[in-house]
Amino acid sequence: MCAVALGIFCLITSELLPVGLLTPVGADLRVSDGTAGLMVTVPGLVAGFCAPLVTVGAGRLDRRLVLCVLIALMAAANLAAAFAPNFAVVLAARLLVGISVGGFWAIAGGLAVRLVPERHVGRATALVFGGVPTASVLGVPVGTLLGELGGWRSAFAAVGALGLLTLTALLLLLPPLPPTRHIAFPELPALLRENRAVRAGVIVTFLLVTGQFAAYTFVRPILQDVSGIDAAYVSTLLLGYGAAGVAGNFLAGARDPYRTLLAVSACLAVILGLIAVLPGAVAGTVLLLAWGLVYGGVSVSLQSWMITAAPAAAEAASSLMVAMFNLAIAAGALFGGLAVDGISAPAAPLGGAALMLLASVTVWVTSVRRRPGDLK
Repeated sequence: MCAVALGIFCLITSELLPVGLLTPVGADLRVSDGTAGLMVTVPGLVAGFCAPLVTVGAGRLDRRLVLCVLIALMAAANLAAAFAPNFAVVLAARLLVGISVGGFWAIAGGLAVRLVPERHVGRATALVFGGVPTASVLGVPVGTLLGELGGWRSAFAAVGALGLLTLTALLLLLPPLPPTRHIAFPELPALLRENRAVRAGVIVTFLLVTGQFAAYTFVRPILQDVSGIDAAYVSTLLLGYGAAGVAGNFLAGARDPYRTLLAVSACLAVILGLIAVLPGAVAGTVLLLAWGLVYGGVSVSLQSWMITAAPAAAEAASSLMVAMFNLAIAAGALFGGLAVDGISAPAAPLGGAALMLLASVTVWVTSVRRRPGDLK
């Protein structure tokens, strides 16, 4: 499980690395912050489509082999971005990152039920998805710091090297994982139609993650323009955000996913609304740390929701959630970019707050209408 968690950490670091590097990449390659945000939008879109495609296309292949190929592709993509002569090449490399993220996450999300006893599935899932907030606490801030010290290209090169290290860990530590069942394409829409809890989970995923990344993709300009925080301190604050997220992940890991997501979405609506309008470095710092703590429980809670909703089809349900999660990352980054370029930096978190409010209402309505056995 530790090797899989390292893989998730590496992939999410790769996917979110541009968050802390938007300004330097944009300045060097002569594009706006909104256009630079496409470095998050493109892999999100590709990952969203590739999650179900890779899950189905993997067929009867050993899951260990599939994970190793995907992590190798991610490493190569980041090394290519590090030497890209223009923004178009960077976007092409980010497309390959999207393929890796979507496929790896969809398969890895359901592995806990195969690698540990049933009573430990919740904790094992929290360990795997601990890679998500840990990518924020280490990956994004360290990448931002590397970008400040040695240029943004050094940050991409470092993530490529980390991918090669992760590939070695998977080869050495992960046992053979032959597929337990073959998933056909018709099963995925059928699961959405027939399983109310899975369908609700996909909708909540879209609202929560779109709202998150509408704001988080542009956290650097928000902290600088609204909170008045100097650019030199952004990487340190992102480190605090990530540390809080790690704590939030493990606090949420063994809890009821419905109650957790209801509380998370409501709290995030308040936090994003406040960070958009409250000036001052102290307010910005406190709200950013609270943001990290609360959002840290999202990934593991959504994955637990899907495993609970469809225990006999965990891989298929995970692929649907991962597909929507990554499409929502892309939608959020795109929506936030339009808001930042067309209105102002505070418009991005305000839009995110509105979507969080819709998510909380959706979770509440789902709880009222859920049938016996749904999301126990």
